[in-house]
Amino acid sequence: MEIYTCLFVFCCFAVMLCMDRLYASKNNILLKDHSTENRAKRTLSGGSYCRLRGCCPGRDDGCTFLYYARNATCYCDAFCSSGPPGSVDCCPDFWTVCRGHPITASSVLAGCFKGGRYYEEGATIQDNCNSCKCMSSKWNCLEETCLVQPNLIKQINDGNYGWKAKNYSQFWGMSLKEGFYYRLGTFPPSAALLDTRQVMENLITETDFPEFFVASYEWPGWIHDPLDQRNCAASWAFSTASVAADRIAIGSKGRFTDNLSPQNLISCDTRNQLGCRGGSINGAWSYLKKYGLVSHACYPLFWNQSDPAACGVSSVTDAAGKRQATRPCPNALEPSNRIYQCGSPYRISSQETDIMKEIKENGPVQAVMHVYRDFFLYKSGIYKHIRGTGGQLQHENHRRTHSVKIVGWGALPDANGQKQKFWIAANSWGSSWGENGYFRILRGENECDIEKLIIATKCHL
Repeated sequence: MEIYTCLFVFCCFAVMLCMDRLYASKNNILLKDHSTENRAKRTLSGGSYCRLRGCCPGRDDGCTFLYYARNATCYCDAFCSSGPPGSVDCCPDFWTVCRGHPITASSVLAGCFKGGRYYEEGATIQDNCNSCKCMSSKWNCLEETCLVQPNLIKQINDGNYGWKAKNYSQFWGMSLKEGFYYRLGTFPPSAALLDTRQVMENLITETDFPEFFVASYEWPGWIHDPLDQRNCAASWAFSTASVAADRIAIGSKGRFTDNLSPQNLISCDTRNQLGCRGGSINGAWSYLKKYGLVSHACYPLFWNQSDPAACGVSSVTDAAGKRQATRPCPNALEPSNRIYQCGSPYRISSQETDIMKEIKENGPVQAVMHVYRDFFLYKSGIYKHIRGTGGQLQHENHRRTHSVKIVGWGALPDANGQKQKFWIAANSWGSSWGENGYFRILRGENECDIEKLIIATKCHL
């Protein structure tokens, strides 16, 4: 009897040992299946899993179920949805419970995901400046360089560059090529313009000037804030009209403070100019001297949307050599169609102190500069084009010319306590861009060629 008892105990022990090994073997299989590299692809099946467990955000390796139909583990976390429904390791009811997508047999192996959303096979979406089409459960996208890229903005803001970047909604969806084409518009200076004799003052030093100078503080109410050229590539017209308007106000001691009309130049200065497709500043100054401009109130921007290229003003020369308008303003609500003219433009030396002297004595000046992609993202601080040794901040070959108005200067210590000198300039991208439409840029080092070509003028009153 004792022998049979021992044999029975032994047999029970053996059975338990075998079951334990079998269970351990099964666990090893499940653990292997649980690993990220070896998650098996499974097909759709019925059953309640996520409905009972709940849906987990992000990656949660504890948000699981034993999927007995496949002898594996399935997941109810958001991390499982890296492919089309049924082709990865989400639990069978994940898509209906956690995503709310009805799944049919025909959609099990087709479709793409973007931002947690499922798109059917053949769907087309816009991804910033590129369009993407879902083909064979993969996104096929155009590969244009976008004007705005969040990772570039983050890289600038996380770095110690002295300025901050912003994601501007007006630039989102535009390619870099479109930004250059639509938002700038000043032709590179001609050889003749670059050979113009420069006005120089060699006897002045930086100590002869205040550390800070802003034209709007020196001449309050006479300096005109930036306008918005929108997607009209005519910075050549905006910068010219604005500099002339400021100098007329200063020269007349406040008797004439009208802002001048860039649209007058865009629509009427057509000799070798392309309007909203680009133009030269020397052509703009030549037109301003010969024909003059009316005010911005008289000839508003984009006033005639049906035919914006049609010139809306005309004039003749009177006995005194002044232009007189022969038609009322395009804007019927503005009674004054007075025409303002300026003399021939002159070039200021690229010396920092010569530029400062001209601004302090006679008013803002016009500058032609190079624009790189990071300039579009400028929000605040002292701008300097980022010339990295690698990565996405390097775009030395991607640049175009642009013209702006310099209104003053200043100096501030940087993060390391070093003195940083800067120009204060007005852009033509509206008040929502930069520092209320203005920007500061490194001074005294010809940053982006901003000191290479400085233009000023004297205007008839």
